[in-house]
Amino acid sequence: MEDTEKATAESKASPWWKEILQSLVIAAVLALIIRSFLFTPFYIPSPSMEPTLYPGDRIIVNRLAYRLGDPQRGDIVVFRYPLDPSRDLIKRVVAIGGDTVEVRNNVLYINGKPQNEADYLPPGVVYSDFGPVKVPAGSYFMMGDNRNNSADSRVWGTLERKFIIGKAVVIYWPLDRIGFIR
Repeated sequence: MEDTEKATAESKASPWWKEILQSLVIAAVLALIIRSFLFTPFYIPSPSMEPTLYPGDRIIVNRLAYRLGDPQRGDIVVFRYPLDPSRDLIKRVVAIGGDTVEVRNNVLYINGKPQNEADYLPPGVVYSDFGPVKVPAGSYFMMGDNRNNSADSRVWGTLERKFIIGKAVVIYWPLDRIGFIR
């Protein structure tokens, strides 16, 4: 009787390799879901966002942030480059739909009001006059923090919301730069 029960229990037990394979498949599916819908790693390839982000920084992008709300002025956003959607870029939102953007004498004006950008612009940055330009509804005006080395909305125009991937939230590499992005 015991031999029969033992044989039945052994025949129902999965081999160890099946359990490992099932665990790997479940982990891969979960990773794919998290990366596609929640959080995506992103690599900073250029100096256009210095001193906020440096080439080689690795960050986490929150894909869920703009499913529940709209990008706000000051957010750092990863998006598909509108002139070549196979490329991803990262810039700061400086104006939203309905705003008028202008740069005069090295000062950014939104709707005629000078903006305080001392928290994220490199000291001594000098950039050329631009605008005024009115941002269409449902679009955003994007600028790099390193204004002299950034191809941004001043070059390629405003960004439609459909190109936005998500909000840059955390630097996770290199270790000495770990922290939230502001």
